[in-house]
Amino acid sequence: MSRLEVKKTYKLYIGGKFPRSESGRTHALLDKKGAVIANIAMASKKDLRNTVVAARKAQSGWQGASPYLKGQILYRLAEMLEGRKSQFVSVLKDSGMSDKAALTEVEKSVDALVYFAGWSDKFQAIYSSVNPVSSPHYNFSAPVPTGLVGVVLDDKAGLYGIVSQLAPVIVGGNSTLLVVPSKWATVAMELAEVIHTSDVPGGVVNILTGEVSDMLPTLSGHMDVNAIALCSSDNALRKSVRELGAENVKRTVFHDTSKGKLSPYPIIDFQEIKTTWHPVG
Repeated sequence: MSRLEVKKTYKLYIGGKFPRSESGRTHALLDKKGAVIANIAMASKKDLRNTVVAARKAQSGWQGASPYLKGQILYRLAEMLEGRKSQFVSVLKDSGMSDKAALTEVEKSVDALVYFAGWSDKFQAIYSSVNPVSSPHYNFSAPVPTGLVGVVLDDKAGLYGIVSQLAPVIVGGNSTLLVVPSKWATVAMELAEVIHTSDVPGGVVNILTGEVSDMLPTLSGHMDVNAIALCSSDNALRKSVRELGAENVKRTVFHDTSKGKLSPYPIIDFQEIKTTWHPVG
């Protein structure tokens, strides 16, 4: 007698926990042959609002952590991802990648984490300045985190797309809410399990899976979200995000794809420049 294989049901990742969607909705993710890979949670608008609360609560503590510690934590993520390379290759293959492409994807993701870990205690020096002023004062400008950043990924994301968008946001001291389309839900939630067992404080990284179109308007208009990175070349979608975010002057950064480049500039995308005056003498 043949047995029915038990497929994994992936939940959401909110505030360092793995809750089910409050809506109770799940979706069977299929491979190219139509076989069920896993069951994934479909996040609702209420899940998103709950996630904003958790991410906001965690942000100040994460911002206060030393740059050295942030770098060490990202490096620890890289170590753990390297150790689970074969597992992620398998998950990416289930999502439609070839063996070679899946292996390359995982290795690029590990390298991206190491790269941004290295910038954690350096970008401040590069982007800070002492400003000339016509008064007996020292005038310093330095980057500080924007706050809570929503990152909306596209269908091209893969593991590298998720990591290359996530790492520059959190290494700069922001908390984040990732909205991941169903196609990459298993990859994102496997990464969430790595994050959960690493040293990343609960609530700094939060991951919602499901229909991006259901969550994007709520995220764009939420008054306690400071910035959004939208990975889409759709001009109508970009316009909608910009208009909904205008009420609280939300910073909006647009990328044509989730596949980010290794550069310090994505870190600065989510930093504000704070200027301080101090009397001389």
